[in-house]
Amino acid sequence: MSDRFRTYAEQYRAVLLDDVIPFWERHSIDRECGGYFTCLARDGSIFDTDKFVWLQARQAWTFAMLYNRVETRPEWLEIARHGVNFLRTHGMDVGQTGKSVTGNWYFSLDRAGTPLVQPYNIFSDCFAAMALGQYALASNDATATDLALRTYHNILRRQGNPKGQYEKRVPGARPLKGFALPMILCNLTLELEKLLRSDEVERTIATCVHEVMDVFLDVERGIIFENVAPDGRHVDSFEGRLINPGHGLEAMWFIMDIAQRWREREKREEGKEKGEGKSHHLIERVVDTILNILDFGWDHEYGGIFYFMDVKGHPPQQLEWDQKLWWIHLEALVALAMAYRLTGRAEVWAWYEKVHDYAWTHFPDPEYGEWYGYLNRRGEVLLSLKGGKWKGCFHVPRALYRCWQEFERMAL
Repeated sequence: MSDRFRTYAEQYRAVLLDDVIPFWERHSIDRECGGYFTCLARDGSIFDTDKFVWLQARQAWTFAMLYNRVETRPEWLEIARHGVNFLRTHGMDVGQTGKSVTGNWYFSLDRAGTPLVQPYNIFSDCFAAMALGQYALASNDATATDLALRTYHNILRRQGNPKGQYEKRVPGARPLKGFALPMILCNLTLELEKLLRSDEVERTIATCVHEVMDVFLDVERGIIFENVAPDGRHVDSFEGRLINPGHGLEAMWFIMDIAQRWREREKREEGKEKGEGKSHHLIERVVDTILNILDFGWDHEYGGIFYFMDVKGHPPQQLEWDQKLWWIHLEALVALAMAYRLTGRAEVWAWYEKVHDYAWTHFPDPEYGEWYGYLNRRGEVLLSLKGGKWKGCFHVPRALYRCWQEFERMAL
């Protein structure tokens, strides 16, 4: 198997560094107004110049991460700085003094940075904090560190009411809490670990693991629900029955990152080896959940993983429910590669090869580079764009990097 692992590691490395990253370097940098163009057609040409804070931050994070973890290329740090400076200048709601009023990040801006959509979406803040934290580590920029921490703590303050004044639900009417924020906080907290107090890190990730694995994970079905009542009950409604397989799979590798961190501490403080501590039991639960999600979410007629599903098999309200999306399959590959390295379970490897074959057959564009984002149920290209309002320079490079590292470790 070591030869196969080396082959996979080289495949992921080469596509990341020789195809995907050069695509974004060539086409996305707005050298006139700052930040990045993300609405890119198949060939990289620009079809819209609006800038979405999620994607600006995600791309800045990607290049700072590559600088920190792959190679200290000055051009990567400069591209990260290009995005961070645009975000710092334009991304937050500010008063006339230039000081942050609420510390919230807008959802979208025009090309020059003028706000277009109010800061209703807390995930703009999450990705801004990620970008600033990673950039701070790369550049030793104290102002980036400060802004990353202020944004992170503002997220924690807002988590009980993420949309705040922009919430459109009637207060008290069928209250639900969403999975996405505790899921992202698992990853965001580890991203900022070097900037945070250790007690804060431990407290936050323990809370997030509980939320993911004890509240949103349904014990009976073994899959993750997207929304639950405040007390964890399931609500029989469109939102209450919603399953997003991609979110569940992404969350599982976030939890495995935490479990590995706990395993190292167990070995250091308690002398426990692999298979003895709570980290082992958590990893096994996570892997069982990955397999359950894939069994539930796989399209047995056409292949690939569904975008949205109704847990009872009713028609989902999302009309795009049966599309096959790039990020879902990439997150599945990361989760499966990590799960196999940690457990060696045969059924995990069988699923890895199944998802790998589907993803690498359908999403990469051999002519213009990068990956398609949106396929129809049959696996045909639905939208030929390489970037837009939701797809940018993030899921593809992050997953290629993570899988490269997993297979390189397994090949040793």
